Amino acid sequence: MVLLLLFVCVVFLGFVYFLNSWEPGSLDKSDGSFTFYEPFPSEFVTPRPVDVWLPKGYEDNPLDHYPVVYMHDGQLLFDKPTSPMARFWYRPFNWYIGGMFWEVDKIMSRLIREQQIRPAIVVSIWFIPNRRGAEFMPQKPITMVETGLERIGDSDVTPDDVISDNYLKFLTKELKPFVDKNFRTLTDRDNTFVMGSSMGGLISAYAISEYPDIFGGAACLSTDWSHGDGAVIDWYKTHWPRAGSHRLYFDYGTESYDAPFEPFQKRMDNVMRQHGYVEEVDWVTKKFEGANHSPKAWRERLHIPLTFLLGN
Repeated sequence: MVLLLLFVCVVFLGFVYFLNSWEPGSLDKSDGSFTFYEPFPSEFVTPRPVDVWLPKGYEDNPLDHYPVVYMHDGQLLFDKPTSPMARFWYRPFNWYIGGMFWEVDKIMSRLIREQQIRPAIVVSIWFIPNRRGAEFMPQKPITMVETGLERIGDSDVTPDDVISDNYLKFLTKELKPFVDKNFRTLTDRDNTFVMGSSMGGLISAYAISEYPDIFGGAACLSTDWSHGDGAVIDWYKTHWPRAGSHRLYFDYGTESYDAPFEPFQKRMDNVMRQHGYVEEVDWVTKKFEGANHSPKAWRERLHIPLTFLLGN
């Protein structure tokens, strides 16, 4: 009986490993290379790991310089054991929900090989557990107007805890200068982008609002505008850069947590029009029927915002 139970356990663990490591229909492969900083120091926020992904050919072409995409929620971007914590936190659940990782390196590699986008550097910024809401909720819209918001989402974070202004200082005054100094980047606004999903979409849009001279474009997937009944959108009516120097991508699904997002996104679309943006020119909003609120859903459509921001 003991041997039988042991055999069953071995078979089960092997099956879990198989599910965990295999995804049907995935033909993408990862080119390029990684540099990992753990932790990356900061005077503004808690130090955290940062990945820098370099496209294939970076080392072979020393005269070439590259655009940079800064992405939030770095733990979820690359399906590789960059740090033991990456697997410890998320890998056991990967098979269960259809994949916890965006696989940004694989999708970037494919788009570059197919010459759909310019080769670019990706900087992935890890979030701090239990601090994500505090760092990603736009600070001025939440703290400078009366919103009635008592806490951020399902967390214990209150508006008084929000430190997203410091998070953006970390990004613009510490991380970007370091990346520009240590890698061959195109440092100007037109080649500096920011991207995230859910509250990562909120902080990406906030980066455009607060630092319009640094960031030339943002991709905001499944942006959770609902906090404070869209208080951030109302703020942007008078605190959004005029059209002419930026490219903005928004999207949302229709299932699970994304289900109530459409009316909020339409309000943000009106803000875009009021500031002179032209849909399908310097601004895009896309609705994905049947898509839910998950890394798998974002991975499946990631090529669209990447092509919009980096397309040849």
